Amino acid sequence: MDILTKWDTGLNYDEFLKKFASADQHRRWEAVYNEITLTPAQLTLLKSFQRDMLVAVVAGAWCGDCIQQCPIFEVFAKQTSRLQIRYFDRDEHGDIADELSICGGRRVPSVLFMAEDGAPCGRYGDRTLAKYRDSAASLGGAACPTGIVLPGASLQAAVIQEWLEQFERVQLMLRLSPRLRQKHGD
Repeated sequence: MDILTKWDTGLNYDEFLKKFASADQHRRWEAVYNEITLTPAQLTLLKSFQRDMLVAVVAGAWCGDCIQQCPIFEVFAKQTSRLQIRYFDRDEHGDIADELSICGGRRVPSVLFMAEDGAPCGRYGDRTLAKYRDSAASLGGAACPTGIVLPGASLQAAVIQEWLEQFERVQLMLRLSPRLRQKHGD
């Protein structure tokens, strides 16, 4: 599927919430958004992006993981004009949700990173490693802390950093792409 052909049907962050979130859900997304803080190094990194990047996000306004993670993407986008993010409701855009399925299901958020011309560069979702570790630690049995996310460390800070690393990975891929370097003369 060429998701770029559906790009214009995607919504920006505010449009997505206006169309799909209930008043309570909107408050929850806003509360998370207002809690997000970036370090000076993270801000500098985002401001250093040199290539335009298209980011398609399959989400659900009702989804707890989306509520906790999608506002992070909006905070990133506010720091650089290089990110163009479009949200696609999982149920309204079932074809896109199927294309970006994870572990055999329409898990959200599911993210597709693309170059400025729509060339796919990577997928990521539905949770970051820190979130999975946190969830696994709450299971009974053999689950145990790995020590990678220190006890007491902010889960939100770890999730923000892991998402930023995915955005940076794709940004570096785009920056170093011979095809794009030739196109942009750098």
